[in-house]
Amino acid sequence: MAPPPPLPPCRPRVKPERALLCFSLLLLLTATTANASITDCPTTSSTNSSHVDDGAFGANLRALLSSLSGAAAASSSGFAENATGAAPDTAYGLAQCRGDIVGGGNGTSCRSCLDDSVRDAAKACPGEKSAVIISDYCLVRYSNASFAGAADERTVKLWWNTDNATQPERFKSLLGTLMGNLTDAAARASSPLMFAAGETDLPPFTKIYGMAQCTRDLAAGDCYRCLVGAVNNIPKCCDGKQGGQVITRSCSIRFEVYPFFDAQAAKAAMSPAPAPAPVTTPTGVNGSNHTVSKSVIVPVTVGVAVLLVVILLLIALCLCKRNRKPHKHMMIGSVDLGDEDEMRGSESLLYDLSTLRAATANFSEENKLGEGGFGPVYKGTLQNGQEIAVKRLSATSHQGQLEMKNEVVLVAKLQHKNLVRLLGCCIEEREKILVYEFLCNKSLDTILFDTSRQQDLNWEQRFKIIEGIGRGLLYLHEDSRLKIIHRDLKASNILLDVDMNPKISDFGLAKLFNMEASVANTSRIAGTYGYMAPEYALHGIFSAKSDVFSYGVLLLEIVTGRRNTCLHDSEDLLAFVWRHWSRGGAGELLDGCPAAGRRPQELLRCIHVGLLCVQEDPQLRPGMAAVVVMLNSRSVTLPAPSAPAFVSASRGIGGSPPPPAAAGDAPARSTDHEVPTAAR
Repeated sequence: MAPPPPLPPCRPRVKPERALLCFSLLLLLTATTANASITDCPTTSSTNSSHVDDGAFGANLRALLSSLSGAAAASSSGFAENATGAAPDTAYGLAQCRGDIVGGGNGTSCRSCLDDSVRDAAKACPGEKSAVIISDYCLVRYSNASFAGAADERTVKLWWNTDNATQPERFKSLLGTLMGNLTDAAARASSPLMFAAGETDLPPFTKIYGMAQCTRDLAAGDCYRCLVGAVNNIPKCCDGKQGGQVITRSCSIRFEVYPFFDAQAAKAAMSPAPAPAPVTTPTGVNGSNHTVSKSVIVPVTVGVAVLLVVILLLIALCLCKRNRKPHKHMMIGSVDLGDEDEMRGSESLLYDLSTLRAATANFSEENKLGEGGFGPVYKGTLQNGQEIAVKRLSATSHQGQLEMKNEVVLVAKLQHKNLVRLLGCCIEEREKILVYEFLCNKSLDTILFDTSRQQDLNWEQRFKIIEGIGRGLLYLHEDSRLKIIHRDLKASNILLDVDMNPKISDFGLAKLFNMEASVANTSRIAGTYGYMAPEYALHGIFSAKSDVFSYGVLLLEIVTGRRNTCLHDSEDLLAFVWRHWSRGGAGELLDGCPAAGRRPQELLRCIHVGLLCVQEDPQLRPGMAAVVVMLNSRSVTLPAPSAPAFVSASRGIGGSPPPPAAAGDAPARSTDHEVPTAAR
């Protein structure tokens, strides 16, 4: 076959020198755009109080800014915060680089970005005492008031790609899942840089890239709330767009259909910080061995020998003191709570029995709030006027002994606004007592299922309770120092304070997990039928997804105002909700929720989330991080739920009776006989 004839030469339409000039301008414009920064000057007043002068504050600010860039760039975390000068002229500031340009060979990029940001501040906010300068790769912030650790969620800038996304509904669904996962990863307590980046496939040819980050002075919970708020702003700027960016002073998110971060560096930034390598001393310069003279060896040997003798004498002295004063261990029956001195110095305070007798009028019937499997609960008032709830362990309850140990060991180490606060305990004479904060509105079930009071619980309050329980459960599963599965989440274990804020209580059945563990098994199935996940009720398998199931049941109870096992024709709540939902009619589901103040879309979204939580397959249930995002973000498209597991005390699962308790184990607790806890 003859080769094709050669193509005629193309004549350029543009002169080479002009093309070169255009190309150079294009490169210059690209570089300018990449390095452009956003500057937010919160104060714009011309009064002296809001402007830097040449006095003490001005000098302090200049000294602060000159040191921040170098300190952040030199830090392994790419972050630095400092305060310079004495009050009232103190200058406070922080600087940080994006997670994927921290460390490695990126130190120069980090420092360059920070230096540029400091110069931009001087130009864009001249004389201002407060400013935030944010660029693609770094952030600098300063003020004349301390802001360390305080999340500032005010929006600085919204950006969006002008091109519309293909397959918009599919795009929104995948984007919601991606940003939910990145939000969770960036805000984890174990995340060293509070940064996460990743990608997801949008078949057939597209990828969606996303990033989430917080300033590293925030606590994990504050970072999470800031990022959720940023995700909620996506519909305001970027709904249906191929890319967008939401920037606040304390956090930011971004998504695109092209890679805009260093994937390998981002992966390293999201990994827990490695332990420092052991320091080794070389035997000589350049690896060679050198002889050390005897004049050095002799003094060193004598010094080491003297040091060893001193250490041995100190150890012997400590052992003698220990033998003279043996440790006291707190015992509850055969249960050892640990060293008494350690308990007294811990976050759990030991109360005197006489103090609690006086506070409760000697545990009088008039002060009695209720009685459960643990024992009676009393209201008490301390001498300083503080009201408390007092749980008194039944002397014959071995299970109560184990529950008490659980509460003391676990709850004392937990601090969250949606968890009931354990004030202390008393282990004196034959009494074993737990002391909690007193919550005046008692437990959720006393209002929710009381037909004379449930109409007082409006939708705004109900949603606040749903969201608060979700945040408390998320803290237990992921954000606390411990990973805890509650195992007994129900309406009577949700206490309400004076502002109707929910607090999860009763950790007697809670289980402590290793952070790496995801599933455990037990032969002692304990909890409350109707709230128990099917895999736990039938097989004793429990995990965070078991708590998610219980949360779903509780959510549906709050929305509908109906108990999960008290419906007509032996139909439980899950079957009732699923029947109406699958038929597209939700009107009858809302009879127990006041009509005034209802927000229909929010209400239906809650039912949808509840059904996702109670799916029979635990793998299909969302984690609590995803649940919190779903409840608060309309931009996240929810998947269709599968049929729930129908669980009740009378029918078991799928119509079969519930399994019997193992020999020697406590049976599952019944909702009908359960008495409110702590502050009831």
